[in-house]
Amino acid sequence: MLKLAILGFLRDRPLHGYELRRHLAALTGHVRPISDGTLYPAIKRLETDGLLVRTPEPGTAAAPRHTLHLTGAGRAALLDRLRDPEDLDISDENRWFTLLAFLRHLDNEPEAQAAVLRRRLAFLSEPASFFYDGARPVGAEEVDDPFRRGMLLIARATTETELAWLHDTLADLDRT
Repeated sequence: MLKLAILGFLRDRPLHGYELRRHLAALTGHVRPISDGTLYPAIKRLETDGLLVRTPEPGTAAAPRHTLHLTGAGRAALLDRLRDPEDLDISDENRWFTLLAFLRHLDNEPEAQAAVLRRRLAFLSEPASFFYDGARPVGAEEVDDPFRRGMLLIARATTETELAWLHDTLADLDRT
């Protein structure tokens, strides 16, 4: 998820490390905060892999700041990840939102965008719950606990909204 988000934000525009961290926090920070101890080693790995480069800029105070730029290989890696996301990118809501935040970068490939959305649609169409009676998913109407019922009702409403959006968006993409 972190690699995808870094590549996606740098595809939007070059950023300083601090700006990138702010963007990452806005996208995922409330769920999965990104520490400097996680971000900067990830940036270094992407740089070592040739997916981004740093260019120094004179600092206003002391040390020069580095602007991070996506390379051609970085753009290709981002597009490959968007075209063929991991199964967890489809099933995990936080990873899904990260993928969705950058899916627009496949702007010349509506069929690839639609394929990703169809994978999410298939995932959401499978019966699921937070709670099970054996192998059978338990619905909100079957739960006496008001807090668990709340979880299930909120999840149902969210899923119904997302399904409607997926159907509408797929119809739009199929027309292009």
